[in-house]
Amino acid sequence: MMASRQLEKKPEFAYQKHDSTLDKTIAFREVQLKEDLTRIHQWMNQPHVIPFWNLGLELDKMQSHLERAIADTHQTLYIGYLDGVPMSYWESYWTKDDIIAKCYQPHPEDQGIHLLIGEPDYLGKGYALPLLKAMTAFQLQHLPTQKIVTEPDIRNQKMIHVFERCGFEFQRQITLPDKQAALMFCSRDRFMEKWES
Repeated sequence: MMASRQLEKKPEFAYQKHDSTLDKTIAFREVQLKEDLTRIHQWMNQPHVIPFWNLGLELDKMQSHLERAIADTHQTLYIGYLDGVPMSYWESYWTKDDIIAKCYQPHPEDQGIHLLIGEPDYLGKGYALPLLKAMTAFQLQHLPTQKIVTEPDIRNQKMIHVFERCGFEFQRQITLPDKQAALMFCSRDRFMEKWES
């Protein structure tokens, strides 16, 4: 019994916060390839994810993709938890080193965000906004960052609406290599005014 207890690995969360609107704890930890490959592969192959991420790959190709993504120093990948259950995938990145930098004038400390809710049981239950608020607050812990940027697929109106409710403002439609996207900004001041008062 003791041995099995010692083998259980507790997640090391980079950020954790109780959300009073949900009465649930939201947390994020960095992706670990060995632990998360199968999980992310399953999520990327979900029907609600494939049209917007275009990463419905075979397992070996997903492994190669994640190996490159984890090694890429301009971004950090996270698994999002709700009350201790892994249910979402996040990418936090520095926009100055990303393809998005060709679409606007980035400040060196601007951060960007990508996300998906992977577990189908968590869809349509109002979790996206509290999760997005938590990740934005996490990114804004880096005090030099004054702006968070996102570029959801222009067809993904549900997600665009969630970003708007969080405090992101639509700038314009942009063309990226893999999609037509909505360029959206959320300033630190706007976020704090909306959620921290």
